[in-house]
Amino acid sequence: MLRFKSLILLCVITPLAFARPAADLHIQGSNTIGANLGPALVTAMLIEQGFHDVHSIPVIPPNEYSIVATKTLGQQVRVDVSAHGSGTGFSALKAGQADMVASSRPIKDRELVELEALGHLKSPEAEQVIAIDGLAIIVHPHNPLKKLNTEQLAKIFNGHITTWEALGGVGGSINLYARDDQSGTWDTFKELVLSRAGRPLSNTAQRFESSEALSDAVSKDPHAIGFIGLPYVREAKSLAIVDGASQPMLPLNSLIASEDYPLSRRLFFYLPPTSQNSLAKTLVAFTQSAEGQAIVAQNGFIAQTVQASHVQPGAHMPEEYLELTREAQRLSVNFRFEEGSATLDNKARQDLLRVVDYLKTHDKLNKQVTLVGFGDAKDDPERAQLLSKLRAMTVRRELVKSGVVLREIRGCGAQMPVAANTEDEGRLKNRRVEVWVY
Repeated sequence: MLRFKSLILLCVITPLAFARPAADLHIQGSNTIGANLGPALVTAMLIEQGFHDVHSIPVIPPNEYSIVATKTLGQQVRVDVSAHGSGTGFSALKAGQADMVASSRPIKDRELVELEALGHLKSPEAEQVIAIDGLAIIVHPHNPLKKLNTEQLAKIFNGHITTWEALGGVGGSINLYARDDQSGTWDTFKELVLSRAGRPLSNTAQRFESSEALSDAVSKDPHAIGFIGLPYVREAKSLAIVDGASQPMLPLNSLIASEDYPLSRRLFFYLPPTSQNSLAKTLVAFTQSAEGQAIVAQNGFIAQTVQASHVQPGAHMPEEYLELTREAQRLSVNFRFEEGSATLDNKARQDLLRVVDYLKTHDKLNKQVTLVGFGDAKDDPERAQLLSKLRAMTVRRELVKSGVVLREIRGCGAQMPVAANTEDEGRLKNRRVEVWVY
């Protein structure tokens, strides 16, 4: 009889204790985005839309957030953000358990096929780059090491290099710290470092779901090395990274904004083209606005707002490029292209609008802009030179449509690489167009 009563009690309590009504918008995916940036964007968007009493409500599972707000007539709206890793977002979208995905890596081909019933998720309206992040390689703040190349990184995290002395440092054995398998941060590190070298992660690595916990662990362990999203460096020390023939680069804002830094990455919202969720569409539009990008910057990521800055001359620069450093400023935008194509990628399409707005605001529409194209190494240097200039001409055609009269177009061929040319990812980064203003 007691067992029967307990069953009745469980049936009565369970719906009251655990059932949650469906949210008006459910975002699932990246912990990098969902931990702080996602909820901050949602909150700011709701306020801009005229909602009031916007606040978070307690949610029991870790890395989950609910933001509620009230409309003018008293009706409540709720947005749920679940931050368990980019891969979980695409799985939830497929299962009908999420409206949009927050991802710290591009959608995979397999996921694209699995979700094709929802529309083409690589289309410009579906794939939205919301911010730029850099994977920082972090060590204990007292570690004397200053730089590593990507080949060394692969050997370290694979367990092939096990001591700091093997790297010219001190400190004995190396302790590895890594994000968990569901993390987009892990996916990015695996793709940019380990997979390129054909090496798996060492089974001695300690794995973390939380970015903050990983960074704090590294900053307390003199033997530690880890990788983390830029906002989570905290008390640890970042190392400069070299990829192929690139110059050593620290994860500086300017180098990450242009995506020149070897371990830079894009952060995404993916919203199915078939979506009828007006709140999701409003959030995407707000995120791409100047107000939304200000929220991105406030949360420690790199906003896509266009800025001009002087570039320090270097011995690796050809003379015509040194001339630019003396006379002009470089915009914080690199135009890049779809793989195997002369078509601007989805981020570049958004950046065109931002660059034109910048030029209009600063009265630089008439012969105040020089485009500089770059490419990956070819068997024929003259062909590399030609292709780099053709890429700049592609950008010019788009700018001309908005009334921009260019001063000059230059092609620098395969000079000044920012990534190794041995892999598709590196070649894509090297095929770029810089914008300089006078």
